[in-house]
Amino acid sequence: MRRIAGLLVVPLAVLLAACSSGSGSSGGSSPSATALSPVAVPSPVTSADPMPTVEGSFGSKATITLPAGQPSGQFVVNTVSEGSGATVAKGDWVTVNYTAKDWTTGKDLPSSYDPGSKPQLYQAGSGGLVPAFDQSVLDKKVGSRLLVVAPPAAGFGSAGNAALGVGKDDTVVFVLDIMQSVPQDSTITGAITEPPANMPQVKDNGKAAPTITVPAGQPAPTELQTFVLVKGDGKEVTSGQTLLVQYTGVVWADGKQFDSSWSHGGAQALQVGTGSLIKGWDQALVGQTVGSRLLLVVPPSLGYGDKASGAIPANSTLVFVIDILAAV
Repeated sequence: MRRIAGLLVVPLAVLLAACSSGSGSSGGSSPSATALSPVAVPSPVTSADPMPTVEGSFGSKATITLPAGQPSGQFVVNTVSEGSGATVAKGDWVTVNYTAKDWTTGKDLPSSYDPGSKPQLYQAGSGGLVPAFDQSVLDKKVGSRLLVVAPPAAGFGSAGNAALGVGKDDTVVFVLDIMQSVPQDSTITGAITEPPANMPQVKDNGKAAPTITVPAGQPAPTELQTFVLVKGDGKEVTSGQTLLVQYTGVVWADGKQFDSSWSHGGAQALQVGTGSLIKGWDQALVGQTVGSRLLLVVPPSLGYGDKASGAIPANSTLVFVIDILAAV
């Protein structure tokens, strides 16, 4: 069954969209670790000679000044300023802003601080991004600014990135700002507002999937129903954003669970408002606030319609509980 809100492949920033052929990734596919770095990745060190310098404060675009000498060829991860937030663990979903410069050519590269750009959301240590991003944040604290010197083995691999003009032998310098870290088992907590009696009822189970009970004898609604169980105090979700969510879903007709993020690894990333999800999700999630827990009742016309999908029969009304953990 195609998961309704499973781990959809999120298009990466162009800076990270390298593959073994040297071209950007296509079709929204995340490049694999093998494609990005076909040679063994060296273990990072904390300093090397010579080293770039960094000016600017956390949360703003950095100014990177290159030294006169050539890069050492070592993979360097240096903490410029340490934050006071949680320590990033393997598998955590991290949100990172970045500035970058090609040491070999001296060119500035695209930054998440550039107009129209946004932070990168990814799982730390998952192997899904270049090692300069994937490994550098591990065991670092949220709020930290990192200076990362990435030789090809820790950057774009033996192919470089033709779209950016990064050659196969180029060393790239990154400044990473760790904005947020969300563990895979995160859930929304807070005061719960009980839904009306004619809607499904929800029992909170802490770190486990909430229990959804469909009202007995109640006919399935024919229109989308959205009820805010916990109102988050974060920013409003906008169309096109990448969301980090936990969710669970049942079929109205029999109350049986057909999918849940708790059953396949925890929090999942997805894009909202772009047609990647069923219409009920796109319509219900846009305009909600980060930190909210939602109850959704999705009629067939906004779900799978007259098509069966795995454990979901044709013409099914679906019920979801969704935790909106983050948005970028």
